[in-house]
Amino acid sequence: MSLRPHGQKVRAALVLTTALCSGAALASTINQNTSWTINRGASTTYRVVAYGDSIFAGYKGSLSSVAKRAGPQVEGEYLARKFNANMEVMRRTKSGAKADDIYNNKIVGERSYMQTSNTRVVMFEMCGNDYLQARSAFSEQTGTCSYSGLDSALAACTSYTEKAMQAINQYATTAKTKVVMTIYYPGYNADNVQTACRDSATGASVNKRQKFLPYLAKSNWRTCSLAAKYGFKCADAFAEYMGADYDSNGDGQVDSAALRYRDGETEAAYVARITGTLSATLRDSNTHFVNGSTSYDYLQSDDTHPTFTGASVSVGTFGGTGSGTSAPDFTDASHTNGQNAQWNQWGHERMGWILSTLDPATP
Repeated sequence: MSLRPHGQKVRAALVLTTALCSGAALASTINQNTSWTINRGASTTYRVVAYGDSIFAGYKGSLSSVAKRAGPQVEGEYLARKFNANMEVMRRTKSGAKADDIYNNKIVGERSYMQTSNTRVVMFEMCGNDYLQARSAFSEQTGTCSYSGLDSALAACTSYTEKAMQAINQYATTAKTKVVMTIYYPGYNADNVQTACRDSATGASVNKRQKFLPYLAKSNWRTCSLAAKYGFKCADAFAEYMGADYDSNGDGQVDSAALRYRDGETEAAYVARITGTLSATLRDSNTHFVNGSTSYDYLQSDDTHPTFTGASVSVGTFGGTGSGTSAPDFTDASHTNGQNAQWNQWGHERMGWILSTLDPATP
């Protein structure tokens, strides 16, 4: 059974698209920053800094507000509990931004946020809009298919992910842990259709999902491989979102665990495992099965951004910073095995838990 109705999904094309009062649509980028302190009444306050696009922003279909409990905020609450300290969560994000924009204007341009002496964790995610734009352009092709746009998105993602790690290593000198998060596949079911264009070699139309999946697999392998090279930890959102939390194929492994990146595995072997050996275990994130009969919807109605629980934070109509302070949303007593009561029921809660498993042991 599904514990929340999924409803009809509307594909998110290109970048952040918001309907304006005039009825027109705007494809643009906008800063959606938040500064929120989780107050446990402690004498010490540490900082978590998160750089990224609409995923870390907690985008929920609005220019003026975002989800309070986006992944970095959830992770900050776990870390505050672990350190028994107050935690200041700084989300420096730009919804709709491609990887180069996040690198130049957020990670480098706003480096001061990770240079404070109380910074303990720095994380980032990028590339989603590079691939969304490339996918949209590819989907509109007729005639002979060109894969150059997909190739360029992969090259840009690889390049700017590495640059981001180098910059964070340079600037975040007091961070105990640095994390990069991989990307999941929004629209996995919707992409199981043929293109209007035809492959130059076969003359046949192309199944979009079969074409896009290897690109995402290569991208995620490179992200985690670069993480190992530069001393980062890799949060595998693809595995946690796209695989069930039970063994659906009888291979003796929980699906989400089996899909995870493995240190030392080659790119070719990883891609073969994701697109071939384990492809039958991949599931659209709208129906994330936590056991054989219960699923939760990890994506909002745009089929792209993670679902969330709780309040929203105002960030201003034309982009800005929302701020505040509050006690933890989940009490210590509500945790079981280090997980809050809703850790696997919402996309952002799952994201925050993934990130929290990589936290430093001590401040």
